[in-house]
Amino acid sequence: MEGLPDEEREIVMIVREFVNRDVKPVVQELDHNNTYPEKLIATMKELGIFGLAIPQPWGEARVSTPCYVLVTEELSRGWMSLAGAMGGHTVVAKLIQDHGTKEQKDGYLPRMATGELRATMALTEPGGGSDLQAMRTIATRDGDDYVINGSKTWISNARRSGLIALLCKTDPEARPKHKGVSILLVEKGPGFTLSRDLPKLGYKGVESCEIAFEQMRVPVSSLLGRSEGTGFAQMMRGLEVGRLQVAGRALGVGRAALEDSLRYSQERESFGVPIWKHQSIGNYLAEMVTKLTAARQLTLYAARRFDAGKRADMEAGMAKLFASETAMQIALDAVRIHGGYGYSTEFDVERYFRDAPLMIVGEGTNEIQRNVIARQLIKRGSVAP
Repeated sequence: MEGLPDEEREIVMIVREFVNRDVKPVVQELDHNNTYPEKLIATMKELGIFGLAIPQPWGEARVSTPCYVLVTEELSRGWMSLAGAMGGHTVVAKLIQDHGTKEQKDGYLPRMATGELRATMALTEPGGGSDLQAMRTIATRDGDDYVINGSKTWISNARRSGLIALLCKTDPEARPKHKGVSILLVEKGPGFTLSRDLPKLGYKGVESCEIAFEQMRVPVSSLLGRSEGTGFAQMMRGLEVGRLQVAGRALGVGRAALEDSLRYSQERESFGVPIWKHQSIGNYLAEMVTKLTAARQLTLYAARRFDAGKRADMEAGMAKLFASETAMQIALDAVRIHGGYGYSTEFDVERYFRDAPLMIVGEGTNEIQRNVIARQLIKRGSVAP
């Protein structure tokens, strides 16, 4: 928490205490039963976690992006699903703050800050994956309405979100393609269908859904910022926050796996000594803490750059890439350290191993992150800080 002002340090500590007190004792049961954490989400609302990225006059206190990342890490240390429950919500809040009309800001942000209104974003389509410009969800202007047809998949919190930031095409013929993409702020109603909850390896408790739009009408005032054709650029900037949030989730999973491994390696003995004294186990621990520390510093660097108003897509991509790959490796090494117990559902280690892959493929796969990083590296022409 180095560099944070005292009030932000206190916020991180409050979330840490919440995780230790309320989350850790129940997480195994909730995860194994795939139970939505109603009580934990209610406490998160009371703590103001859903409003941490929303400034006054709509929220109580917007925190810095480094603080937001560390809060995300603390939540994920307890259960990554809790951080997932507020990830898309934050991106939508950022989109509305930066691009929304006064009516959109005043109508949505106060309720989003308290968690009364939960929000998510809808980007991915069943046949599109990371190729967002190839989307087939169309919003056609008809008088004072848009008529939406199409489908989206892997939409987190879709069942419990009252607002969806929908990335769609308002001009399918536009060239280049991204010039025809807009964002609509959609509230559920006639023509909206939640098709199904997707079964998942990890990320339990919080739903990921397929949704469909069939001749759904929304008013023209739903267009984010009232400007057609700017949605792709708007969403790309919003995803910088999203990728920093995913990096924070990865830090939390990696840290939980390391903390469990550190404790277990001091308690477990073999050949008459704690197992951390065996060189192979000690080497695992050394690699884990080194990579986790590097991932945290890279993520905080990207967060500070974002707060400085600088372009941060390369830095956010690097943070998401490195932190997620690090979390996966730490989770695997934690299984190795725990031996047979690491494969048992009686220990949390197997959950970390199931949760970690989501950060590799979510919010833009790591293959896409590498493409983004390479393009920006060539464009900038320098690696100087």
